[in-house]
Amino acid sequence: MPGPIARKMMKAFTGAHTSMLRATKGRFGAMGGRVLLITTIGRRSGKQRTNPVMFLEHESGGYFVAASYAGHDKHPAWFLNLRENPDVEVERDGVRRPMRARIAEGEERATLWGRFVEMDARFAGYESKTDREIPVVVLES
Repeated sequence: MPGPIARKMMKAFTGAHTSMLRATKGRFGAMGGRVLLITTIGRRSGKQRTNPVMFLEHESGGYFVAASYAGHDKHPAWFLNLRENPDVEVERDGVRRPMRARIAEGEERATLWGRFVEMDARFAGYESKTDREIPVVVLES
């Protein structure tokens, strides 16, 4: 788990990254991958929390996202939030829409995780850094 200074830096970076993605409607700020914004409701605060996450597209028009947290030993807060309240808002290319999250399990999760590793080798590195199984989330309309 990152220390307090690292957490503050990550929060500032996330805010700047989110602002850049919104201002450019996703044209800049993807950092080498496809990125969308996911807004969850804070499980303790009840406030909206927005985070940029890499995604894969679902053939039905939904998305898959991985709660990798760069391989940290704990789940990212946005994942804990959606686990508590699966109703989220997704913003891609300046278009916002409500979606519902569910956590992929078993063979579905394994198949999707393989797609993330294929898309970006960093995901394999994240997996090797932690003992936790990195959750894959399905976002559906």
